[in-house]
Amino acid sequence: MRKNKLLKPVLKWVGGKRQLVDEIEKRLPKGGLYVEPFVGGGAILLNRQPQLARINDFNDELINVYKVIKDNPDKLLSVLKIHEKKNEEQGSEWYYEVRSRDREPEFKNMNDVDRAARIIYLNKTCFNGMFRVNSAGQLNVPYGRYKHPNIVNEIGIRALSNYLNESKIEIMCGDFADALIGLPKDAIVYLDPPYMPINETSSFTGYTQGGFGYDEQVRLRDECVKLREAGIFFLESNSDCPEIRDLYDGFKIETVSAKRSINSRGDRRGAVKEVLISG
Repeated sequence: MRKNKLLKPVLKWVGGKRQLVDEIEKRLPKGGLYVEPFVGGGAILLNRQPQLARINDFNDELINVYKVIKDNPDKLLSVLKIHEKKNEEQGSEWYYEVRSRDREPEFKNMNDVDRAARIIYLNKTCFNGMFRVNSAGQLNVPYGRYKHPNIVNEIGIRALSNYLNESKIEIMCGDFADALIGLPKDAIVYLDPPYMPINETSSFTGYTQGGFGYDEQVRLRDECVKLREAGIFFLESNSDCPEIRDLYDGFKIETVSAKRSINSRGDRRGAVKEVLISG
């Protein structure tokens, strides 16, 4: 099936793989069910465009965006146009009002479309597109002050909606291990977890409340062992650091360079070494 060139990530996500698409894609074989337990912005999914896939993320706000784009693109675009107008008129004042809504008791009653529009708006206007939550699960990134943020990406949203409806894409929200249950032998698994910090100051696990610590990295490695034993192909991206190399001793580990553009500090952006791990 011919690829749709309009299919691109609609959210800028920390750890996004746009810079490494070619390196990853050439290592992923053709197969049956394509599985991404940490889908994030979906750069690999949307480049590969499988007709049969299972995607998952622990971040329920992110997964809600995918579900709303699939089921209610028209309503979503209508609300995004309101955000665009308010942002033009009020700028940071509107941003902080929208950001603060997850601190209000009524937030839990917000409908799915409004929740999705809120995340997209904040993602397009927050500082450096960095989705980060505090220990209470509240978004805490400052305003980005962009001149022309692409808040209403109608072409991208409609293309993604069409893809999610025309293909058999199972959308899950929960623990990564749940997305690995009951896989067929010809499944292809791509794992892009929150990375192991390479030093004490580089830690970034604020995608969801609770983070993704070393114990989770160990649990992920154990799932990779299970995949290898079952003869199911997997490829994992992670930090090039001693802890990860020790965890995956005996696996195939390849080093690649990636350009990182999302970080709260400019001196920590740029080319970094990462590893691609397979069985």
